[in-house]
Amino acid sequence: MIKPLSDRVLVEPKEAETKTASGLYIPDTAKEKPQQGTVLATGPGKKDEPMEVKPGDEVLYGKYSGTEITVGDKKYLIMRQSDILAVL
Repeated sequence: MIKPLSDRVLVEPKEAETKTASGLYIPDTAKEKPQQGTVLATGPGKKDEPMEVKPGDEVLYGKYSGTEITVGDKKYLIMRQSDILAVL
């Protein structure tokens, strides 16, 4: 498993919606990048800034936040704790 360092967080993004509220299917090219995910792991934090999120938290983050990595066939994001906008 991936262990983030410092104030970084490993997030598994939610899947993008495949259908609209009215029942229409959205093609892959028109799907929006998800801005919500689940925290899988956190680093130890910084000396002057403790970690506020913990594994299992549902979080909201900026649209272009983090670095996307692929392990096997799963995609994850590694981002700084400060890139997280809110805990849901």
